[in-house]
Amino acid sequence: MSSYDLRLKDLDQVLESEVINLSKLREFCFNGIPDVKGYRSLCWRLLLNYLPCDRNKWDEQLDHHRKLYQQWLDEILVTPGSIDNEECDHPLSEDPNSKWNTFFKDNQALTQIDKDVRRLHPELSFFQQATDYPLPIVVYSCGTKRLNRRVGMHFLNSANVERKGLGIVKISQKSEQTSTSEFKPLEEGSEAHWEVVERILFVYCKLNPGQGYVQGMNEIIGPIYYCFATDPIIKMKEHAEADCFFVFTNLMSEIRDFFIKTLDETDTGIVNMMRKVTDRLKENDPVVHSYLVKNEIYPQYYSFRWLTLLLSQEFSLPEVLRIWDSLFSDSQRFSFLIDICCAMIVLIRDQILAGDFSTIVKLLQNYPNVETRVILNKAAELSFKNRDEESSGI
Repeated sequence: MSSYDLRLKDLDQVLESEVINLSKLREFCFNGIPDVKGYRSLCWRLLLNYLPCDRNKWDEQLDHHRKLYQQWLDEILVTPGSIDNEECDHPLSEDPNSKWNTFFKDNQALTQIDKDVRRLHPELSFFQQATDYPLPIVVYSCGTKRLNRRVGMHFLNSANVERKGLGIVKISQKSEQTSTSEFKPLEEGSEAHWEVVERILFVYCKLNPGQGYVQGMNEIIGPIYYCFATDPIIKMKEHAEADCFFVFTNLMSEIRDFFIKTLDETDTGIVNMMRKVTDRLKENDPVVHSYLVKNEIYPQYYSFRWLTLLLSQEFSLPEVLRIWDSLFSDSQRFSFLIDICCAMIVLIRDQILAGDFSTIVKLLQNYPNVETRVILNKAAELSFKNRDEESSGI
């Protein structure tokens, strides 16, 4: 039996236990989850607290949440004035309780969601492909419940904004052909994966009015949805939308503070996280740290995006999936994310030390092709070193 087969056998033993040993599961998944038999989809549901450790409660848990999500869809995907909406108030009403007033305010957030999901992982055709499990109440509604129909078609020809660091953007104009061929909603009876992701984000926005939708959330939900929607286990794959919503919600509850500006300076805010990256770099490579300070290369130029988006824009989707196996397995989330960011800098130290301001910023904002395995190994080395020093009181 090969070492790979032995790994699969070990994982099966963990997952087949009546009560999952979460510590053992984390230990196994930290080194990468096998990309077969729906292992990653199942493990992420466990690691992100959607499924309980008690296997006997799985069916009840899944059934409850999937029905709950469907209930929310029935309540949220309603157009004022339609036959399934009893309160037909006037479209120009300024009454705060007006369904039309809420409808138009929702469209402001929906416009941003729509633009963001349409450019989700453009290097893959997956998100433009049809889902095997379209939502009947949407795809057979003659377009009335398709969220993208609520967004004016003129938005499809808007500029595509690529975030390249805090406050720095790169704007590229998409051609009309690209917009219509890649981003066109599918015909009646079908819907593309990006349309499903749009719906999940809109429901999340509606159920979390205090936070709403923030740019970048599309980059967080993308890998989760892809993982669930490509699950080879059919009974899990067909509920990818509902399960993705709850797993995404659980993950956002852990990183929510990254997206709220008023919490930037708190212990769990993004400023403190960037400071931790800088401190970790100073501990492990003071030469590079000093050189970055000397050249006024501030962490918001690069680590802001690395941290808030969990590195989802720095690597290809398969690499992101592998990195997230380790991030979700970290019992001290998201301590290992700090180690990965530090490792990324240390591994290109020679290029950094040979560059000037513009060269270094470009290098960090467009991270070079370094194997994911090498980065994760270096990050693990830094993590173990840091824990050893803390335990010894250094």
